[in-house]
Amino acid sequence: MEEKYQGKYRIPSTRLQNWDYGSDGAYFITICCKNRLHFFGECNDAKMKLSTEGAIAQGFWYEIPKHFPFVALGEFIVMPNHIHGILILDKERDYMNDVETRHCLVSTNTTERTFGQNRFQNQGKDTVSSIIGSYKSVCTKHIRKTFPAIEFGWQTRFWDNIIRDSQSFDNISQYIINNPATWNKDKFFNNDT
Repeated sequence: MEEKYQGKYRIPSTRLQNWDYGSDGAYFITICCKNRLHFFGECNDAKMKLSTEGAIAQGFWYEIPKHFPFVALGEFIVMPNHIHGILILDKERDYMNDVETRHCLVSTNTTERTFGQNRFQNQGKDTVSSIIGSYKSVCTKHIRKTFPAIEFGWQTRFWDNIIRDSQSFDNISQYIINNPATWNKDKFFNNDT
């Protein structure tokens, strides 16, 4: 296949090429719904009113550290057609004292593990992409199961920003907190829903 198209239709990665996305650090993540459709609720008077789909997306975000125990969560918001959140990877923490939690860590084999009724599908290495891939997968599965008539989906890619200092961390955190108040000026705002 590669010979036929000679890499002509290959989409270049949006990730920083010389960065190890499995390394410790803070990452600002944005994930949009497919076609930026408003599945997750409404934003009125600077407040989000989540739909059931939005509540599912929110709930599974909070589940991430249970399945990737080296991840801590920073600020997070579900908006009508996207989410913003900060993931903090810290693989140096000692989890040996918490055998149950460590046992539930998604391994590097290709199996899928069940955590109660929630399934986070293993995506390989413990990188930002594998965490987001697992998150998107579990949300999609549960939203489609709950609402089989809707065609819920995510955009294929997600945006990330490596947070390099405490000032940037504070600025991004404030941006996430203020997102509902600035929704009508947001680049993801779309009245055609």
